Amino acid sequence: MRARARAWLAAFLGLVLLGSSSVPAFAEEYDASSAGNPLRIVSYVVYPVGVIFDYLLLRPMYWVGSHEPFRSLFGRDDE
Repeated sequence: MRARARAWLAAFLGLVLLGSSSVPAFAEEYDASSAGNPLRIVSYVVYPVGVIFDYLLLRPMYWVGSHEPFRSLFGRDDE
């Protein structure tokens, strides 16, 4: 029982030492001239359109193409 208490105490002290030895991190200063990459701004609009296109058109087309008679028509033989 005493060895278990020592192990817990050692683990606790190790965590305290590890936490107290960390240095504070400072964020970089915001630079408005380098912010707002045009491709990132375009992606905010294009990404949802692509997800909607995937769910409303491509996934149903894949499902239809994986069933007969379209499976044979497209030459799909993955079984």
